[in-house]
Amino acid sequence: MIMAKIKTDEILGTDIYAITAEEYSRGRDNIEVVKEMLDGGIKLIQYREKKKPAGEKLEQCKKIRKLTKEAGCKFIVNDDVDIAMLVGADGIHVGQDDLPVNEIRKLVGEEMLIGLSTHSPKQAKEAASSGADYIGVGPVFKTNTKEDVVEPVGLSYVDYVYKNMDIPFVAIGGIKKHNIQEVMEKGAYCFAMVTEIVEADDIPDRIEKIRELLHQ
Repeated sequence: MIMAKIKTDEILGTDIYAITAEEYSRGRDNIEVVKEMLDGGIKLIQYREKKKPAGEKLEQCKKIRKLTKEAGCKFIVNDDVDIAMLVGADGIHVGQDDLPVNEIRKLVGEEMLIGLSTHSPKQAKEAASSGADYIGVGPVFKTNTKEDVVEPVGLSYVDYVYKNMDIPFVAIGGIKKHNIQEVMEKGAYCFAMVTEIVEADDIPDRIEKIRELLHQ
């Protein structure tokens, strides 16, 4: 039995927070994957590529910004504040070791969303007081899509944020079809997913099956 109800908030506004990862996309580039995500009805996409040259990332983000704008999909850029600004992204998502939220705000202004990854109640509280618009909560489970990732924080942290924090949040880290309902039971309503989507042979079909689990 699913205890939490799927809801939305005006910041995140959707159930699946899809993240690109070209190295796991079975030979497809990010543009092709994004098109399939949009065909599947995804309304929030984060571009995350750690190893590509800046120029290549910029060119991909320009194309993705055009596609997402035409589809009415929010577009978030991971880490690269300059690229987010250049392409007119809807938001920027950063980690604990990146530029502080208050300094990023000086660059991007009030209109661009700022998301911050958090791994503990202390970090969640600091993120809220820093002016972040939303937080990433995780990694919930073990994940291999990021290097130097912290150890899984488990479902208890999701539960804590749901019960104690007012800031919008997205659960992230190792979330798959087989465990997404466990995360939802702890109060999560927006779920970041990487390989579960980009590795799928049929991305729109995979998205549909995930949503069937969330909304049953």
